[in-house]
Amino acid sequence: MTPTPSSRRARVAAAVAVVAALAGATVPAATASAASGGREGAISQARANVARNAGVFGFGTGQDLVVKDVVLDADGTSHVRFDRTFQGLPVVGGDLVVHQDAKGRLKDSSRAAAHDAAVKSTVPKVTAQSGAAGALAAAPGVKDAVSSPELVVWAADGTPRLAWRTTVEGTGAHGEPAGKVVVTDATTGERIESYDAEHQAAGTGNSEYTGTIAIDTTAKSGGGYTLTDPVRGHVTKDANNVSASSLKATSGTAFTSTTNVWGDGKKFSANRSTAAVDAHANTAWTYDYYKNVHGRSGIKNDGKGATVFVHVGTKWDNAQWSDSCFCMMTGDGDGVTDPEQVDLDTMGHEMTHGVTSATANLRYSGESGGLNESTSDIFGTMVEWYANNTVDTGDYLFSDQSTPPWLRRFDKPSLDGRSADCWSSSVGSLDVHYSSGVGNHWFYLASEGSGSKTINGVTYNSPTCNSSTVTGIGNDKVAKIWYRALTVYMTSTTNYKGARAASLNAARDLYGASSTEYNAVAAAWSGVNVS
Repeated sequence: MTPTPSSRRARVAAAVAVVAALAGATVPAATASAASGGREGAISQARANVARNAGVFGFGTGQDLVVKDVVLDADGTSHVRFDRTFQGLPVVGGDLVVHQDAKGRLKDSSRAAAHDAAVKSTVPKVTAQSGAAGALAAAPGVKDAVSSPELVVWAADGTPRLAWRTTVEGTGAHGEPAGKVVVTDATTGERIESYDAEHQAAGTGNSEYTGTIAIDTTAKSGGGYTLTDPVRGHVTKDANNVSASSLKATSGTAFTSTTNVWGDGKKFSANRSTAAVDAHANTAWTYDYYKNVHGRSGIKNDGKGATVFVHVGTKWDNAQWSDSCFCMMTGDGDGVTDPEQVDLDTMGHEMTHGVTSATANLRYSGESGGLNESTSDIFGTMVEWYANNTVDTGDYLFSDQSTPPWLRRFDKPSLDGRSADCWSSSVGSLDVHYSSGVGNHWFYLASEGSGSKTINGVTYNSPTCNSSTVTGIGNDKVAKIWYRALTVYMTSTTNYKGARAASLNAARDLYGASSTEYNAVAAAWSGVNVS
């Protein structure tokens, strides 16, 4: 975020490059091979491959496949994940993944423990009531408990048998949600396994930047709560002021609370969980933005949540994403004018570096480095617009909360005294935080158009570099175009001319080559001297 040679991006650039090489990028169904027919075609081929290779998958009479997920690779390879049923009953440990080439031919398979999912009978000898009673007995300390039995084929150890999977839910000693899942053999009544049910708890966070907000936490089986998001999978920890270079995913201390009320809402707060509230909530908003707007499940599109550290370093006025630990790190600000670096657009910006690393992997140098920074500014800003928070409203001022009045702005980037409004042959020699101005300016023009206007109480006045007039199409459309350009058409060495071509290809795919959107994208690029 801070544009200096010693910034976080310089320190983690090598790690980003190494990890990104290992990260698989996925593409929208529209770019899948014609042979596979996109998502639905991949599913159809996968079903056929399972049927043709029934021995490999242990697939037989009475079984069915339930689609859980589809990943389509850029080369047309597809990976279709199925849950399995037997005579309509879920098969625990029966899930499998079918890996296919671009022509739909079986390449490989992955499956859980179960090979054969068939049981002799699906009629239980032990009643549901008996199974529920046993489950209640196995969950002592759970008050006002309610049990919900479900008949399943349990094959998690590889041997299928009919079983009752009973979920017990109630409250614990401190009034927190508590529960247990108990699995019993539906023929003999033998207890197979039991484990604590993971509960999503609705915590109350008193944040530094976004007011009083609801946050998703996890109730501990022994009482109390942790800042672990059971929906999105991320955990927020206290780094205890350890330096960023020393952190690993296993570092830090978990935040806990007996009341599920976190923070005091003050800037420069002595309550260490205040910064954690912002970090935890803003990570969730970033995850939800990518998931709900772009269909991306997490940074690497694998559904996995990251580790988020607050209180990194001593008076570290910065934030960074690191692929090496798959974690987000935020400092406490300078302790004088800049508070903790956990505001919405800053968090979205840093996590977007992880998305870029897992997709186009834009080199952090020259024009591609400026595009890398611009991409993070763009999507960090879009996370802010998506959250629609009444305290930190959507704007085109990047990091205006943690580095007031703003670190960078979109309508006229040169107002910071160093960023470029327009492309020139020398842009690539600028620090990437300043060459990013060309991309940011393009995004503003494409979204809002040129000229003067007031949006959400902020006045903007955006000129063009060729004296043209540009009419915007709204930032939602432009962000979708940019996401597709990033994940489908850009490569590690894409420059501004290449970005124009990539975004026009994306606009064509989404809206058509003669559409208003396509023409607006082109006009905005011309407006920043990229042709």
